[in-house]
Amino acid sequence: MMKMKREIGLVGLTFIGVSGVIGSGWLYAPLQAVQLAGPAAVLSWVVGGVAMFLLALTFAEVAAMLPVTGGLGRLPQFSHGKTVAMVMGWSAWVGYSTTGPLEVEATLRYLGPHFPMLHDPGSTDLSPLGVAIAIALVLVFTIINYYGVKFFTRINTGLTWVKLVIPVFVIVVLMATSFETANFTAAGGFAPHGVQGIFSAVSSGGVIVSYIGFRHTIDLAGETRNPGITVPVALLLSVFICFLVYGGLQLAFIGALRPADLVNGWDQLSLPGAFGAIGAVASGLGLVWVARLVNLGAIVGPFGGALVSVGSNARLSYALGENGFFPRRIATLSDRGVPAMALLFNLVVAILMFLFLPFEEIMQICGAAVTLSFAVGPVVLLGLRRIDPDRPRPFRVPAGTAIAMVAFAIATLVIYWGGWDTVWRLGACLLVGLALFLARGLKHGLHDLDLPQAWWLVPYCAGIGLASYCGSYGGIGLLPRGVDTVLLIAFSIVILFAAASRPVSRKTYEGYLATDTTALQSAGH
Repeated sequence: MMKMKREIGLVGLTFIGVSGVIGSGWLYAPLQAVQLAGPAAVLSWVVGGVAMFLLALTFAEVAAMLPVTGGLGRLPQFSHGKTVAMVMGWSAWVGYSTTGPLEVEATLRYLGPHFPMLHDPGSTDLSPLGVAIAIALVLVFTIINYYGVKFFTRINTGLTWVKLVIPVFVIVVLMATSFETANFTAAGGFAPHGVQGIFSAVSSGGVIVSYIGFRHTIDLAGETRNPGITVPVALLLSVFICFLVYGGLQLAFIGALRPADLVNGWDQLSLPGAFGAIGAVASGLGLVWVARLVNLGAIVGPFGGALVSVGSNARLSYALGENGFFPRRIATLSDRGVPAMALLFNLVVAILMFLFLPFEEIMQICGAAVTLSFAVGPVVLLGLRRIDPDRPRPFRVPAGTAIAMVAFAIATLVIYWGGWDTVWRLGACLLVGLALFLARGLKHGLHDLDLPQAWWLVPYCAGIGLASYCGSYGGIGLLPRGVDTVLLIAFSIVILFAAASRPVSRKTYEGYLATDTTALQSAGH
């Protein structure tokens, strides 16, 4: 029987996480954050970075302890059974399946000014030629992944070096050319909107969303050398590297603004341009060559992100095949140790999206689906500590219960901050997945679905949905900001302990470990 090949080292896995985080968002996020928080947007990146670091800590322990392929769809099964694994895995799969096409379309949008034939005249919709090229790009990413994880990692590492060097170089050039320290106290002071502005930038200014791509490292843990060390270090290092890049860009952006840009205040700051606020600032300083470099970064960023999402999604599909949610055949490995059927299946899904879904709808589905899976890390952490407290843990989170509480509250707020439009789409996505899962259960029997361990998902999803509808993020505004945060934090703590108190039995857990085929034994477990 073929097995996954453990051929990813520390740099390769770290750069998979970095590539997932640094796409095209760095072109726009500094402007969005500063409009809400003013110069204090720098602190927003610190808050967002710490929040994601805490979330990454929970995943670091469980993914190092059980370094399986497709972790977001597989790890929940070990602690809370098949239904929870289905919900989290299905949500992540829908998000991953839309991420690839989304990043490809973003790449083509940045190529649009140079190749207008890629889009319909006067529109941002892809032309027939644009659709054909988009499909060809996803096919290229699929082929790269098919040739093995070592080849995929080498290609991604090269692209990620480019994705890192460009923004770092831009930071240095902008700071060396123009860095007005007076900007940090201009137009209302350092924090014109106070603490609320700082947290608004975290929630609504693109800060927290910019960090979420680190999750890809979890899904490739099953193909990592020395996973007990490599997985947690890569997870935490990828978040830290991206924090340095985004924080540096925010500092350079604020310092490079001209006094005339701030006449109407931070919230009215506008810097139009085809390549985002960073490109507009560079052009305004006469650094045309830097603006062209930003253009290159705008193309390479989502290109690399699409490559990683295709590879990661294949592993997640493989895990869902292992769980029994997808047909077992999708969990078939090629002679290169690659989930070839999963790659082919996801390629067909991507082609259908390009043919039948507009860019905006793909973007909304992606934003809705990807957020829920973040909540699983703290739940699995506490569940596995309860079931198997004595199992060796290469990395153990200090103050694990406290970290899990904070991380689960953060994950809950991230879902809520997505807004009502995102939350109701998430609900629709889960209902579709539930219908498919129940159909599978009726065919094969409902006795092995671990339903008692999944009951907490009902009040959790319903509570977030109700709060979102009543809240100020696209809802009816019944819950004022601040009050909603306090209520959701308290709500999340209750749900977390309810979930952690009802994991699967030790016998069920050991049964899932015994039937795992994602190379746990070769990892030394």
